[in-house]
Amino acid sequence: MALETRGSMFMLQRVRADLDRLTPEQALAEQQRGAMLIDLRTNTHRAASAIIPGSLVIDLTVLPWRLDPTFEYRIPEATDWDNRYILFCRHGYSSSLAAWNLRQLGLSRATDLVGGFDAWVEAGLPTTTGPADERP
Repeated sequence: MALETRGSMFMLQRVRADLDRLTPEQALAEQQRGAMLIDLRTNTHRAASAIIPGSLVIDLTVLPWRLDPTFEYRIPEATDWDNRYILFCRHGYSSSLAAWNLRQLGLSRATDLVGGFDAWVEAGLPTTTGPADERP
């Protein structure tokens, strides 16, 4: 049987080969050293669970523009092409594609969290039900 060379899972494998994906513990350590955790989960998923303390919520549809240090409507923290952004979604699929897209944009240190928010919770890492830091 031939190896499938098309479809969403094939693309995901190709994209992930270019990322230095992080475990939840590694992501927490990098956040403590200044990396920004970016929550890409839908409003529905966030409303049904907690959030990661210190993470920023940015909608996937505006993500490249909010993190581009040259764009007029970037977030205030998007000051350098070398910023470390660690993206996460619910399970780690959308975040992998988004991190790869950011790398294509020039944000070469963008990556994602293996297993997404669910893996963070399974690892017993901190969460909060406080208000999210949403960046529209």
